[in-house]
Amino acid sequence: MNIHCLQRAFSSASSSLVPLQLPSPMDTHFWYVLPEEVKSASLVNEYLGLLSPCERDNVLSMRGDQLKKSALLARVLVRTTIARYTNFQVDPKSLKFTKNRYGKPGVDWQTEDGWLPPSLHFNISHTSSLIACGVTVDSPIGIDVEEKSRRLNNHILAFARRYFSSCELEHLTVISDPEIQRQEFMKLWTLKEAYVKALGRGFSAAPFKTFTIRFKAPTRGNCLSTDKATEASEIIVESFGDPKNLTSNWQFALVELAGSHYAAICIERAKTIEGGNFSVPMKLTVRRTIPFVEDESVSENSVVAIGGQLCINDHIH
Repeated sequence: MNIHCLQRAFSSASSSLVPLQLPSPMDTHFWYVLPEEVKSASLVNEYLGLLSPCERDNVLSMRGDQLKKSALLARVLVRTTIARYTNFQVDPKSLKFTKNRYGKPGVDWQTEDGWLPPSLHFNISHTSSLIACGVTVDSPIGIDVEEKSRRLNNHILAFARRYFSSCELEHLTVISDPEIQRQEFMKLWTLKEAYVKALGRGFSAAPFKTFTIRFKAPTRGNCLSTDKATEASEIIVESFGDPKNLTSNWQFALVELAGSHYAAICIERAKTIEGGNFSVPMKLTVRRTIPFVEDESVSENSVVAIGGQLCINDHIH
């Protein structure tokens, strides 16, 4: 991929982006890009023009076209998606970002003329074949995506002994089929990544061994008639050293995307239902996008619920 910088006026670049309505409480909007679908050199150049000088330098310094492209698409997906939720009060190129002490990114809103920015939270994850961005309002979010076919250099159980809790290790140990064991490992890993990212701490500040991910018996949430209700197992987290971050604060979803990726989402429960009815499901809307080109509603067959109390929406405003 031959990348050259091409500056474009914001009025031109944003003309093909459609404003979006913010997610409602307990709603999660999940956007993803498939790098293999971005083939236009002029589009790649347009994307590069949206980045800050520092971001552009970081992208261009990476080795290999695949890494460059993935890094570029990750930054562009975040910038264009967030701008769309502001009704273009902020343009994608002018967005500024900040990081907490553990490296979790957030928007550094530059407010003018009395405009109040939305209480928007986002998180991003990517593999070489898929880049994803999750968006919520008023609820911290963490997401992770992993290729289902990913192989580990280490033996599964040896790796689990190093990073997983004793309960999770026991769960994997009793699985005799190596392929099923590998898939279960990937599901747990994806969920644990999403959890520490939702906490805003990352792996170093919230080691994987300090908490356990569990699957409870299947439950069915109440969904709107236009949604796809799921009967997947509820997912909970048990924290050994930090009781403030137990199950009651967090809600999980685990889905399979297009038959090729696992995607885990962790959000903080809405404060309005704390201490109340914990059966309220997460509402998940999934869209495939190519910024400036198209958005596509993902069919029910391409988003398969594996775990978590959730409803899969079939539309987004």
